[in-house]
Amino acid sequence: MTSSNVRDLLLAPQLNRTEAAALLRPYGFKDPAKADANLQAAADDPSGRSLLAEILEDLLICASQSADPDQALTYFERFTRAAIHRTRLFSYLKDSRPALEVLAKTLGGSSYMAEILIRDPHHFYWVMDPAILRGPRSRTDVQHELRDALRAIPDESQRIDYLRAAKRREMLRIGVRDLLRLCTVEDTLSALSDLAEDLIAAAYEICAAGVTDSGARQFAILGMGKLGGGELNFSSDVDLIYVYTPASASTSSIRLARKITSALNAFTAEGYVYRVDLRLRPEGEAGPIAVPLDAFARYYSTRIETWERLALLKARRVAGDPLLGGTLLEMAQTFIYSRPFDREAVADVRNMKRRSEQRAMAARRRGRNVKLGAGGIREIELIAQALQVRHGEQMHSIRTHNTLGALTALRDASLLTLDEADALRDAYIFLRDVENKLQMANDAQTHSLPEGSEELTICARRLGYFDSAATSAAEQLLHDYERHTQAVNRIFEHVFEKRVFS
Repeated sequence: MTSSNVRDLLLAPQLNRTEAAALLRPYGFKDPAKADANLQAAADDPSGRSLLAEILEDLLICASQSADPDQALTYFERFTRAAIHRTRLFSYLKDSRPALEVLAKTLGGSSYMAEILIRDPHHFYWVMDPAILRGPRSRTDVQHELRDALRAIPDESQRIDYLRAAKRREMLRIGVRDLLRLCTVEDTLSALSDLAEDLIAAAYEICAAGVTDSGARQFAILGMGKLGGGELNFSSDVDLIYVYTPASASTSSIRLARKITSALNAFTAEGYVYRVDLRLRPEGEAGPIAVPLDAFARYYSTRIETWERLALLKARRVAGDPLLGGTLLEMAQTFIYSRPFDREAVADVRNMKRRSEQRAMAARRRGRNVKLGAGGIREIELIAQALQVRHGEQMHSIRTHNTLGALTALRDASLLTLDEADALRDAYIFLRDVENKLQMANDAQTHSLPEGSEELTICARRLGYFDSAATSAAEQLLHDYERHTQAVNRIFEHVFEKRVFS
């Protein structure tokens, strides 16, 4: 196929639908007629049509290399309509083949990222800055930008709206880098977690400014779960616990906790910051939204359950008073490690695993749920956490909140063999990558591989699999999924049968 033939799609008005479909079908479009309609709509003025014709072959090649070529052109047409200067955009893409590749693969890979670009087309030029796209962005730069921008906004609601907009832009940066494999999976998890921590800290500062009671200033926010572990997903909730002191500051502290939660949760025209989950706090949903320090200590010293010991391994101060946060984390070490991890505790962990699998079965997705299914992420976390709690009282080197860090520490302490640690690490990175690619598609908190063949193929292509002469992209993904999850499940059974009490 020559480029002149492809340009006929835009420059030869006598071309009929059959001829247009013949030109488009080799690029992998399932609906060539719709692809052609999108191209015609994107080039609805003479100057734009001529410029688009010049980049058309490269555009089609890049779209064909994306997860979903049809989606790429659908969003390309919408993006060109959203752009303020369409001819400037086409000229820019003509002069920069890398920019065209980034755009097409992003539009074809993630509806979530595509909608961000359509809403804020200028973000495309920002993300193409080599300092933004090609390397990890300095966290200090992000914090300074937030601080400087917020300083110029007097209204509290507008300041929170700015956080929502800032999140949208930063998620685009992180998502594009992840989708184009410009960073590691670990880099993505860290970047998502750092962003969440910075935005939560900013929300705390905004909300705390309106609380005058001095007791409310002795207020700390603990990040739990994947936020605490520095391993957040693209569409994670953030698990938080609010703690304050003295107890006499309950009224203002509870008011502050509610303000922070509302600021993060609320959905406005700018979107939302994060969905907040407070169920890990003492007493869970039955307890107060913010817990006084003495009640925090009393609960965990007298009523802590096995699952709460494991959960506290992830605890990390993400905002608020650093001294109070330090006190809480010191307490947590005592609560986690001061009592034996006995056979009853092991039985509790097995019950946790069984309940996770039952939830996956109830959703009819057992074996394809990357988080809760057999050999999934939860099993890897339980292996690491059980060994940490079992041996952490004596081995301080294995006390870490991060799953990959824990696997390395457990290997170095000879609590996992080299082969086990490598297998668990490889599986964890693979499964977290799959989970991220599932969630970045539509900003949805899903953990299950698609059941339909077409959707599974798109997911596989998003992960970098493509059809070969021997196997399809979907078959390659499922093969790797089975290989990793079977290895994890074998290690889980061996560790809990032979290792926890050895």
